[in-house]
Amino acid sequence: MGRVKGYAAERELVVKLWRLGFAVMRAPASGSKIRKAKYPDVVAIKSGKVLVFEVKSRSKLENIYLRSEQVEKLREFTERSGGQAYIAIKLSGSDWRVVELELLEKIPNGNYRLSRELILKSKTLDELLRNLRLIPSLEDFINKSSM
Repeated sequence: MGRVKGYAAERELVVKLWRLGFAVMRAPASGSKIRKAKYPDVVAIKSGKVLVFEVKSRSKLENIYLRSEQVEKLREFTERSGGQAYIAIKLSGSDWRVVELELLEKIPNGNYRLSRELILKSKTLDELLRNLRLIPSLEDFINKSSM
């Protein structure tokens, strides 16, 4: 992912989550060559839940490859924070998609692959947030209005 395109996608995710009521930040050195630091692209916190994201942006649906170091830094940060880790994918002209870290496929060279099939069947960001009860669902609005 190009550096400018990557920053833009990270900022877009930060703004979206902030507008949904999260305390959220983009790691200032995400994507940098700092080897000792182990932090992800975006961290979002709401109602005591910590969501940790590695952000990927693509113009078209294709397999995404992640270096083992990227996955390990995400895993370590998530363990330290007690959060949940996701790969957030922004496809041009489409909603954000999210894939749980555990679903990545380790490939023979030690890196990881996120297949286009897995991306296609993954949840949207809004679906994930509703499932985690971090944003209201349609059912929540219906139940509230029937009271």
